[in-house]
Amino acid sequence: MTLKYYHAEPVANSLKSMIPLYEKQLAFESIYVDLHKFEQHQPWFTAINPEGQVPVLDHDGAIITHTTVINEYLEDVFPDIPLRPRNPVAAARMRYWNKFVDEHVMNYVSMHGWHRMVGVLARNIESGDFEKLLESIPLPDQRKKWATARSGFSEADLANATSKIEYAVDKVEKALGETAWIAGDDYTLADINFYSHCGMMVERMFPEMAIATRCPRLVEWRDRMTARPGVKAALEMPDHTAPGLRTWTGHVR
Repeated sequence: MTLKYYHAEPVANSLKSMIPLYEKQLAFESIYVDLHKFEQHQPWFTAINPEGQVPVLDHDGAIITHTTVINEYLEDVFPDIPLRPRNPVAAARMRYWNKFVDEHVMNYVSMHGWHRMVGVLARNIESGDFEKLLESIPLPDQRKKWATARSGFSEADLANATSKIEYAVDKVEKALGETAWIAGDDYTLADINFYSHCGMMVERMFPEMAIATRCPRLVEWRDRMTARPGVKAALEMPDHTAPGLRTWTGHVR
């Protein structure tokens, strides 16, 4: 059995599927994809994932993409250390929270990251080179996102994204007042999902939200997450970016 994990820095999308690999104590080959050199759009990588996005799991030649799908796959193939409840109702609750994070959290956190950091990278690329970069991006939505980052996201879109994030942290705070973990009394993939995309970054991104005061249960949960051996091991993976870029790199994809 051979597992290869193609990934960027241990944040956001790359962190989300890296944590389960460590939590399940699986041996895997780490293959770093340098997003700042746009390796995810190079032929060697698009031959592995035609969408040109990280992370990618290669399990004995079977290519699995998209983090929620990767994590469910790991549960199906390596169930001995479960991160998905075996009770169907509890599993459905976990999937509800994963859907919520995927659809109502990830992209809005990502927008702020792209606006603050990726936009700077995009504007520093010469016009001709930038057009070549856009041509190399397989997914139309990603091409549009790069073009928007270069010109800048609108204040209305950024304000809407902030309101979505505020709603999300308040929703999680309420849930943590009822159960020990986000989806129930068990630690699950839902915790890993929210932690990877929002739990680590929201205080640094939005100091005006005063998260420590607004969401004390969320802060306590975040500290419990960070202390887990599997999470610590994932966070200790090498960071190849320049200082200050790490927070956003995982959202470049």
